[in-house]
Amino acid sequence: MSRTYFGTDGIRGTANKWPITPDIALKVGMAAGVTFRRGKYRHRVVIGKDTRLSGYMIENALVAGFTAAGLDVFILGPMPTPAVAMLTRSLRADLGVMISASHNPFEDNGIKFFGPDGFKLSDETEVEIERLIDADDLSSVLAPPEELGRAKRIDGVRDRYMEFAKRTLPRDISLEGMRVVIDCAHGAAYKVAPEVLWELGAEVFPIGVEPNGFNINKECGSTSVDALCRKVHEVRADIGIALDGDADRVIIADERGRIVDGDQLMAVVAQSWQEDNRLSAPGIVATVMSNLGLERYLNDIGLQLARTKVGDRYVVEHMRAHGFNVGGEQSGHIVLSDFATTGDGLVAALQLLACVKKHDKPVSEVCNRFEPVPQILKNVRYNGGQPLQNEEVQAAIKAGEERMGTCGRLVIRASGTEPLIRVMGECDDAALLGDVVASIAGAVEAAA
Repeated sequence: MSRTYFGTDGIRGTANKWPITPDIALKVGMAAGVTFRRGKYRHRVVIGKDTRLSGYMIENALVAGFTAAGLDVFILGPMPTPAVAMLTRSLRADLGVMISASHNPFEDNGIKFFGPDGFKLSDETEVEIERLIDADDLSSVLAPPEELGRAKRIDGVRDRYMEFAKRTLPRDISLEGMRVVIDCAHGAAYKVAPEVLWELGAEVFPIGVEPNGFNINKECGSTSVDALCRKVHEVRADIGIALDGDADRVIIADERGRIVDGDQLMAVVAQSWQEDNRLSAPGIVATVMSNLGLERYLNDIGLQLARTKVGDRYVVEHMRAHGFNVGGEQSGHIVLSDFATTGDGLVAALQLLACVKKHDKPVSEVCNRFEPVPQILKNVRYNGGQPLQNEEVQAAIKAGEERMGTCGRLVIRASGTEPLIRVMGECDDAALLGDVVASIAGAVEAAA
Protein backbone atom coordinates (compact mmCIF):
# COMPACT_ATOMS: atom_id res chain seq x y z
CA MET A 1 0.00 0.00 0.00
CA SER A 2 1.86 3.05 -1.32
CA ARG A 3 1.72 6.30 0.66
CA THR A 4 3.14 9.70 -0.26
CA TYR A 5 2.91 11.71 2.94
CA PHE A 6 2.65 9.23 5.82
CA GLY A 7 5.62 7.24 7.07
CA THR A 8 5.85 4.73 9.91
CA ASP A 9 4.78 7.36 12.46
CA GLY A 10 2.66 10.04 10.84
CA ILE A 11 3.93 12.75 8.52
CA ARG A 12 7.46 13.93 9.28
CA GLY A 13 10.20 16.06 7.78
CA THR A 14 12.17 19.29 8.08
CA ALA A 15 10.09 22.30 9.04
CA ASN A 16 9.20 24.59 6.12
CA LYS A 17 10.22 21.95 3.61
CA TRP A 18 7.85 19.49 1.96
CA PRO A 19 5.79 17.96 3.49
CA ILE A 20 6.06 19.96 6.75
CA THR A 21 4.91 23.27 5.28
CA PRO A 22 1.92 25.45 6.22
CA ASP A 23 0.11 24.77 2.94
CA ILE A 24 0.43 21.00 3.32
CA ALA A 25 -0.58 21.18 7.01
CA LEU A 26 -3.65 23.17 5.99
CA LYS A 27 -4.60 20.50 3.45
CA VAL A 28 -3.89 17.75 5.98
CA GLY A 29 -6.26 19.40 8.45
CA MET A 30 -8.97 19.76 5.84
CA ALA A 31 -8.53 16.21 4.53
CA ALA A 32 -8.45 14.59 7.97
CA GLY A 33 -11.38 16.71 9.09
CA VAL A 34 -13.50 15.62 6.15
CA THR A 35 -12.51 11.99 6.70
CA PHE A 36 -13.67 12.05 10.34
CA ARG A 37 -16.77 14.22 9.85
CA ARG A 38 -19.36 11.51 10.26
CA GLY A 39 -22.93 12.18 11.35
CA LYS A 40 -24.78 15.42 12.13
CA TYR A 41 -23.37 16.21 15.60
CA ARG A 42 -20.66 18.80 16.33
CA HIS A 43 -17.32 17.15 15.64
CA ARG A 44 -14.20 17.94 17.60
CA VAL A 45 -10.44 17.45 17.35
CA VAL A 46 -7.77 17.93 20.01
CA ILE A 47 -4.32 19.22 19.04
CA GLY A 48 -1.21 18.93 21.21
CA LYS A 49 2.39 19.70 20.41
CA ASP A 50 5.91 19.52 21.77
CA THR A 51 8.18 22.55 22.23
CA ARG A 52 9.66 23.05 18.76
CA LEU A 53 9.59 26.55 17.30
CA SER A 54 7.82 25.28 14.19
CA GLY A 55 4.97 23.92 16.31
CA TYR A 56 3.25 27.31 16.22
CA MET A 57 3.29 27.38 12.43
CA ILE A 58 1.97 23.85 12.01
CA GLU A 59 -0.62 24.26 14.78
CA ASN A 60 -2.17 27.36 13.21
CA ALA A 61 -2.31 25.78 9.76
CA LEU A 62 -3.99 22.64 11.13
CA VAL A 63 -6.51 24.72 13.08
CA ALA A 64 -7.46 26.55 9.89
CA GLY A 65 -7.86 23.26 8.04
CA PHE A 66 -9.96 21.58 10.70
CA THR A 67 -12.28 24.54 11.21
CA ALA A 68 -12.71 24.77 7.42
CA ALA A 69 -13.81 21.13 7.49
CA GLY A 70 -16.38 21.93 10.19
CA LEU A 71 -14.60 20.54 13.27
CA ASP A 72 -14.30 22.34 16.58
CA VAL A 73 -10.68 22.46 17.69
CA PHE A 74 -9.45 22.09 21.27
CA ILE A 75 -5.88 23.41 21.48
CA LEU A 76 -3.90 21.76 24.29
CA GLY A 77 -0.49 23.40 23.97
CA PRO A 78 2.65 21.43 24.93
CA MET A 79 1.53 17.94 25.97
CA PRO A 80 3.07 14.45 25.77
CA THR A 81 1.95 12.28 22.87
CA PRO A 82 0.33 9.70 25.22
CA ALA A 83 -1.59 12.55 26.88
CA VAL A 84 -3.05 13.53 23.50
CA ALA A 85 -4.11 9.92 22.89
CA MET A 86 -5.72 9.74 26.34
CA LEU A 87 -7.45 13.12 26.00
CA THR A 88 -8.84 12.21 22.58
CA ARG A 89 -10.88 9.53 24.32
CA SER A 90 -11.52 11.49 27.51
CA LEU A 91 -12.92 14.50 25.64
CA ARG A 92 -14.89 12.29 23.23
CA ALA A 93 -13.09 13.82 20.27
CA ASP A 94 -13.35 12.40 16.78
CA LEU A 95 -9.65 12.86 16.20
CA GLY A 96 -6.45 13.63 18.09
CA VAL A 97 -3.35 15.27 16.62
CA MET A 98 0.17 15.51 18.02
CA ILE A 99 2.59 17.93 16.40
CA SER A 100 6.01 16.43 17.06
CA ALA A 101 9.04 14.79 15.50
CA SER A 102 9.60 12.76 18.67
CA HIS A 103 13.35 12.25 19.27
CA ASN A 104 14.48 14.22 16.19
CA PRO A 105 16.24 17.63 16.44
CA PHE A 106 14.29 20.88 16.61
CA GLU A 107 14.44 21.61 12.88
CA ASP A 108 12.26 18.57 12.17
CA ASN A 109 8.58 18.28 12.93
CA GLY A 110 5.71 15.92 12.30
CA ILE A 111 1.98 15.33 12.50
CA LYS A 112 0.66 12.22 14.26
CA PHE A 113 -2.99 11.21 14.36
CA PHE A 114 -5.13 9.28 16.83
CA GLY A 115 -8.63 8.01 16.13
CA PRO A 116 -11.54 8.44 18.56
CA ASP A 117 -10.44 5.25 20.35
CA GLY A 118 -7.02 6.76 21.09
CA PHE A 119 -5.16 4.42 18.74
CA LYS A 120 -3.08 5.47 15.75
CA LEU A 121 -4.82 5.41 12.40
CA SER A 122 -4.87 2.39 10.13
CA ASP A 123 -3.01 2.35 6.84
CA GLU A 124 -6.34 2.45 5.03
CA THR A 125 -7.43 5.62 6.81
CA GLU A 126 -4.10 7.30 6.09
CA VAL A 127 -4.46 6.42 2.41
CA GLU A 128 -7.93 8.02 2.38
CA ILE A 129 -6.54 11.20 3.96
CA GLU A 130 -3.79 11.27 1.34
CA ARG A 131 -6.37 10.90 -1.43
CA LEU A 132 -8.20 13.96 -0.17
CA ILE A 133 -4.99 15.98 0.28
CA ASP A 134 -4.30 15.54 -3.43
CA ALA A 135 -7.92 15.93 -4.53
CA ASP A 136 -8.44 18.42 -7.35
CA ASP A 137 -11.30 20.21 -5.58
CA LEU A 138 -11.12 19.57 -1.83
CA SER A 139 -13.10 22.76 -1.25
CA SER A 140 -16.20 21.07 -2.62
CA VAL A 141 -16.47 18.85 0.47
CA LEU A 142 -15.63 21.48 3.10
CA ALA A 143 -18.19 22.85 5.54
CA PRO A 144 -20.63 25.58 4.45
CA PRO A 145 -20.21 29.00 6.16
CA GLU A 146 -22.80 28.32 8.85
CA GLU A 147 -21.09 25.04 9.85
CA LEU A 148 -17.50 26.21 10.21
CA GLY A 149 -15.71 25.01 13.31
CA ARG A 150 -14.59 27.02 16.32
CA ALA A 151 -11.19 26.90 18.01
CA LYS A 152 -10.28 27.45 21.64
CA ARG A 153 -7.45 26.74 24.05
CA ILE A 154 -8.60 24.65 26.99
CA ASP A 155 -7.28 24.64 30.53
CA GLY A 156 -7.04 21.81 33.04
CA VAL A 157 -6.05 19.06 30.61
CA ARG A 158 -2.55 18.86 32.04
CA ASP A 159 -4.05 17.99 35.42
CA ARG A 160 -6.21 15.29 33.81
CA TYR A 161 -3.16 13.56 32.40
CA MET A 162 -1.18 13.91 35.62
CA GLU A 163 -3.94 12.27 37.64
CA PHE A 164 -4.21 9.50 35.06
CA ALA A 165 -0.46 8.82 35.25
CA LYS A 166 -0.44 8.84 39.05
CA ARG A 167 -3.27 6.29 39.19
CA THR A 168 -1.17 3.76 37.26
CA LEU A 169 1.10 3.37 40.30
CA PRO A 170 -0.37 0.79 42.73
CA ARG A 171 -2.10 2.52 45.64
CA ASP A 172 0.00 0.75 48.26
CA ILE A 173 3.25 2.08 46.75
CA SER A 174 4.79 5.48 47.46
CA LEU A 175 7.97 6.90 45.98
CA GLU A 176 8.84 8.51 49.28
CA GLY A 177 12.56 8.22 50.02
CA MET A 178 13.57 7.81 46.36
CA ARG A 179 15.93 10.26 44.72
CA VAL A 180 14.93 10.54 41.07
CA VAL A 181 16.57 12.41 38.21
CA ILE A 182 14.14 13.13 35.37
CA ASP A 183 15.38 14.40 31.98
CA CYS A 184 12.49 15.79 29.95
CA ALA A 185 14.58 16.58 26.85
CA HIS A 186 13.31 20.19 26.92
CA GLY A 187 10.21 18.60 25.40
CA ALA A 188 6.51 18.07 25.87
CA ALA A 189 6.69 16.59 29.39
CA TYR A 190 8.84 19.32 30.92
CA LYS A 191 6.05 20.33 33.30
CA VAL A 192 4.01 17.20 33.92
CA ALA A 193 6.70 14.56 34.51
CA PRO A 194 8.59 16.25 37.39
CA GLU A 195 5.30 17.21 39.06
CA VAL A 196 3.91 13.66 38.89
CA LEU A 197 7.04 12.18 40.43
CA TRP A 198 7.11 14.81 43.19
CA GLU A 199 3.41 14.37 44.01
CA LEU A 200 4.01 10.61 44.33
CA GLY A 201 6.60 11.29 47.02
CA ALA A 202 9.96 11.27 45.24
CA GLU A 203 12.75 13.76 45.72
CA VAL A 204 13.03 15.03 42.15
CA PHE A 205 16.03 16.47 40.32
CA PRO A 206 14.73 17.70 36.94
CA ILE A 207 16.93 18.49 33.93
CA GLY A 208 15.94 19.28 30.36
CA VAL A 209 13.03 21.43 31.56
CA GLU A 210 13.89 24.79 29.97
CA PRO A 211 12.59 24.63 26.39
CA ASN A 212 13.33 27.57 24.12
CA GLY A 213 12.07 26.22 20.80
CA PHE A 214 15.53 25.14 19.66
CA ASN A 215 16.93 22.83 22.35
CA ILE A 216 14.50 19.90 22.27
CA ASN A 217 16.49 16.62 22.39
CA LYS A 218 19.77 18.58 22.13
CA GLU A 219 22.39 16.71 24.16
CA CYS A 220 19.66 15.47 26.47
CA GLY A 221 16.73 13.06 26.61
CA SER A 222 16.47 9.38 25.80
CA THR A 223 18.75 9.59 22.74
CA SER A 224 21.56 11.48 24.49
CA VAL A 225 21.91 10.19 28.03
CA ASP A 226 25.28 11.57 29.14
CA ALA A 227 23.67 14.48 30.98
CA LEU A 228 21.32 12.08 32.77
CA CYS A 229 24.16 9.83 33.91
CA ARG A 230 26.23 12.77 35.13
CA LYS A 231 23.30 14.09 37.15
CA VAL A 232 22.65 10.66 38.71
CA HIS A 233 26.26 10.57 39.90
CA GLU A 234 26.19 14.20 41.02
CA VAL A 235 23.13 13.90 43.29
CA ARG A 236 23.61 10.22 44.13
CA ALA A 237 20.18 9.40 42.78
CA ASP A 238 18.49 6.01 43.01
CA ILE A 239 17.40 6.19 39.37
CA GLY A 240 17.57 8.39 36.29
CA ILE A 241 14.68 8.66 33.85
CA ALA A 242 15.14 10.08 30.35
CA LEU A 243 12.15 10.87 28.12
CA ASP A 244 12.27 11.93 24.50
CA GLY A 245 10.82 15.09 22.99
CA ASP A 246 7.21 13.93 23.00
CA ALA A 247 7.57 11.62 26.04
CA ASP A 248 6.35 8.42 24.41
CA ARG A 249 9.65 6.64 25.08
CA VAL A 250 11.89 6.21 28.11
CA ILE A 251 15.44 5.11 28.89
CA ILE A 252 16.60 4.42 32.45
CA ALA A 253 19.93 4.97 34.22
CA ASP A 254 20.52 2.87 37.33
CA GLU A 255 22.08 4.21 40.53
CA ARG A 256 25.54 3.62 39.05
CA GLY A 257 24.76 5.67 35.97
CA ARG A 258 24.56 2.65 33.69
CA ILE A 259 21.91 2.63 30.98
CA VAL A 260 18.92 0.29 30.96
CA ASP A 261 17.19 0.05 27.57
CA GLY A 262 13.67 -0.86 26.57
CA ASP A 263 14.42 -4.57 26.30
CA GLN A 264 15.43 -4.80 29.96
CA LEU A 265 12.39 -2.73 30.97
CA MET A 266 10.08 -5.07 29.10
CA ALA A 267 11.74 -8.05 30.78
CA VAL A 268 11.18 -6.50 34.22
CA VAL A 269 7.53 -5.70 33.57
CA ALA A 270 6.87 -9.07 31.91
CA GLN A 271 8.20 -11.08 34.85
CA SER A 272 6.53 -8.85 37.44
CA TRP A 273 3.17 -9.02 35.70
CA GLN A 274 3.58 -12.76 35.20
CA GLU A 275 4.09 -13.18 38.95
CA ASP A 276 0.99 -11.07 39.65
CA ASN A 277 -1.12 -12.89 37.00
CA ARG A 278 -1.56 -9.63 35.10
CA LEU A 279 -0.38 -10.78 31.67
CA SER A 280 -3.30 -11.17 29.30
CA ALA A 281 -1.25 -13.50 27.06
CA PRO A 282 1.77 -15.73 27.77
CA GLY A 283 4.33 -13.32 26.40
CA ILE A 284 5.01 -9.85 25.06
CA VAL A 285 5.35 -8.12 21.68
CA ALA A 286 8.53 -6.43 20.44
CA THR A 287 10.12 -5.59 17.11
CA VAL A 288 12.81 -7.28 15.06
CA MET A 289 15.31 -4.91 16.70
CA SER A 290 14.91 -6.30 20.22
CA ASN A 291 17.89 -8.24 21.52
CA LEU A 292 18.07 -12.00 21.17
CA GLY A 293 18.92 -12.11 24.88
CA LEU A 294 15.41 -10.84 25.68
CA GLU A 295 13.86 -13.63 23.64
CA ARG A 296 15.98 -16.27 25.37
CA TYR A 297 15.18 -14.84 28.81
CA LEU A 298 11.44 -14.85 28.17
CA ASN A 299 11.58 -18.43 26.89
CA ASP A 300 13.39 -19.46 30.07
CA ILE A 301 10.51 -18.17 32.23
CA GLY A 302 7.81 -19.69 30.03
CA LEU A 303 6.92 -16.65 27.94
CA GLN A 304 7.11 -15.99 24.21
CA LEU A 305 8.38 -13.02 22.28
CA ALA A 306 6.27 -12.07 19.26
CA ARG A 307 8.20 -9.86 16.83
CA THR A 308 6.86 -7.21 14.45
CA LYS A 309 8.20 -4.66 12.00
CA VAL A 310 9.91 -1.61 13.50
CA GLY A 311 7.45 0.98 14.75
CA ASP A 312 5.29 1.12 17.85
CA ARG A 313 2.15 1.19 15.72
CA TYR A 314 2.94 -2.33 14.48
CA VAL A 315 3.60 -3.47 18.03
CA VAL A 316 0.21 -2.10 19.11
CA GLU A 317 -1.56 -3.66 16.12
CA HIS A 318 -0.16 -7.10 17.02
CA MET A 319 -1.02 -6.62 20.69
CA ARG A 320 -4.62 -5.79 19.84
CA ALA A 321 -4.97 -8.61 17.33
CA HIS A 322 -3.55 -11.31 19.61
CA GLY A 323 -4.51 -10.19 23.11
CA PHE A 324 -1.15 -9.06 24.53
CA ASN A 325 -1.01 -6.26 27.10
CA VAL A 326 2.76 -5.65 27.19
CA GLY A 327 4.87 -4.65 24.22
CA GLY A 328 7.44 -2.18 23.06
CA GLU A 329 10.73 -1.37 21.42
CA GLN A 330 14.35 -1.51 22.48
CA SER A 331 14.46 2.28 21.98
CA GLY A 332 12.14 2.73 24.94
CA HIS A 333 8.64 2.78 23.48
CA ILE A 334 6.86 0.70 26.12
CA VAL A 335 3.18 0.01 25.49
CA LEU A 336 1.12 -1.16 28.46
CA SER A 337 -2.39 -1.49 27.10
CA ASP A 338 -3.95 -1.86 30.56
CA PHE A 339 -3.26 1.86 30.84
CA ALA A 340 -2.66 3.43 27.45
CA THR A 341 -3.16 3.03 23.71
CA THR A 342 0.36 4.08 22.77
CA GLY A 343 3.85 4.27 24.26
CA ASP A 344 3.99 6.31 27.47
CA GLY A 345 7.46 6.99 28.86
CA LEU A 346 6.27 8.33 32.20
CA VAL A 347 3.82 5.48 32.87
CA ALA A 348 6.46 2.90 31.91
CA ALA A 349 8.90 4.53 34.33
CA LEU A 350 6.30 4.39 37.09
CA GLN A 351 5.78 0.66 36.51
CA LEU A 352 9.52 0.12 36.84
CA LEU A 353 9.59 2.21 40.03
CA ALA A 354 6.77 0.04 41.38
CA CYS A 355 8.92 -3.06 40.78
CA VAL A 356 11.91 -1.43 42.47
CA LYS A 357 9.83 -0.58 45.54
CA LYS A 358 8.18 -4.02 45.54
CA HIS A 359 11.52 -5.87 45.58
CA ASP A 360 13.28 -3.26 47.73
CA LYS A 361 16.45 -3.67 45.68
CA PRO A 362 18.61 -1.22 43.71
CA VAL A 363 17.65 -0.51 40.11
CA SER A 364 20.87 -2.18 38.95
CA GLU A 365 19.67 -5.49 40.42
CA VAL A 366 16.02 -5.20 39.42
CA CYS A 367 16.88 -4.37 35.80
CA ASN A 368 19.65 -6.92 35.27
CA ARG A 369 17.37 -9.65 33.93
CA PHE A 370 19.50 -11.00 31.08
CA GLU A 371 22.89 -10.63 29.44
CA PRO A 372 22.35 -9.06 26.02
CA VAL A 373 23.73 -10.85 23.00
CA PRO A 374 26.40 -8.60 21.42
CA GLN A 375 24.54 -6.21 19.14
CA ILE A 376 25.79 -3.48 16.81
CA LEU A 377 23.65 -0.86 15.07
CA LYS A 378 25.18 1.41 12.43
CA ASN A 379 23.21 4.18 10.74
CA VAL A 380 24.31 5.13 7.24
CA ARG A 381 22.92 8.38 5.82
CA TYR A 382 22.04 8.50 2.13
CA ASN A 383 20.99 11.23 -0.29
CA GLY A 384 18.29 9.52 -2.29
CA GLY A 385 17.80 6.41 -4.35
CA GLN A 386 17.44 2.91 -2.93
CA PRO A 387 20.78 1.70 -1.56
CA LEU A 388 19.28 -1.60 -0.43
CA GLN A 389 18.50 -2.46 -4.05
CA ASN A 390 22.17 -2.13 -5.01
CA GLU A 391 23.72 -5.44 -6.11
CA GLU A 392 26.91 -4.94 -4.09
CA VAL A 393 24.89 -4.20 -0.96
CA GLN A 394 22.72 -7.27 -1.46
CA ALA A 395 25.82 -9.40 -1.99
CA ALA A 396 27.38 -8.04 1.22
CA ILE A 397 24.22 -8.86 3.16
CA LYS A 398 24.07 -12.38 1.77
CA ALA A 399 27.75 -12.96 2.59
CA GLY A 400 27.22 -11.67 6.13
CA GLU A 401 24.26 -13.99 6.71
CA GLU A 402 26.27 -16.97 5.51
CA ARG A 403 29.21 -16.11 7.77
CA MET A 404 27.04 -15.74 10.88
CA GLY A 405 24.97 -18.83 10.19
CA THR A 406 22.78 -19.84 13.13
CA CYS A 407 24.77 -17.97 15.80
CA GLY A 408 23.33 -14.57 14.95
CA ARG A 409 20.98 -12.51 12.82
CA LEU A 410 20.91 -9.36 10.69
CA VAL A 411 18.25 -6.67 10.30
CA ILE A 412 18.96 -4.14 7.56
CA ARG A 413 16.25 -1.60 6.81
CA ALA A 414 15.57 1.94 5.72
CA SER A 415 14.43 4.27 8.51
CA GLY A 416 10.82 5.37 8.26
CA THR A 417 11.56 8.80 9.73
CA GLU A 418 15.03 9.82 8.49
CA PRO A 419 17.16 9.26 5.33
CA LEU A 420 19.13 6.49 7.00
CA ILE A 421 19.86 2.84 6.34
CA ARG A 422 20.00 1.04 9.68
CA VAL A 423 22.37 -1.93 9.75
CA MET A 424 21.80 -4.03 12.86
CA GLY A 425 23.44 -7.32 13.68
CA GLU A 426 23.52 -9.71 16.65
CA CYS A 427 25.90 -12.60 17.20
CA ASP A 428 27.36 -14.57 20.09
CA ASP A 429 30.75 -14.03 18.42
CA ALA A 430 31.40 -10.30 18.94
CA ALA A 431 34.46 -10.15 16.67
CA LEU A 432 32.62 -11.80 13.79
CA LEU A 433 29.66 -9.48 14.36
CA GLY A 434 31.79 -6.34 14.14
CA ASP A 435 33.40 -7.50 10.92
CA VAL A 436 30.08 -8.39 9.27
CA VAL A 437 28.30 -5.15 10.22
CA ALA A 438 31.27 -3.03 9.13
CA SER A 439 31.36 -4.81 5.78
CA ILE A 440 27.66 -4.26 5.11
CA ALA A 441 27.73 -0.63 6.32
CA GLY A 442 30.71 0.01 4.04
CA ALA A 443 28.83 -1.38 1.06
CA VAL A 444 25.82 0.82 1.86
CA GLU A 445 28.06 3.91 2.19
CA ALA A 446 29.61 3.17 -1.19
CA ALA A 447 26.18 2.88 -2.77
CA ALA A 448 24.55 5.82 -0.95
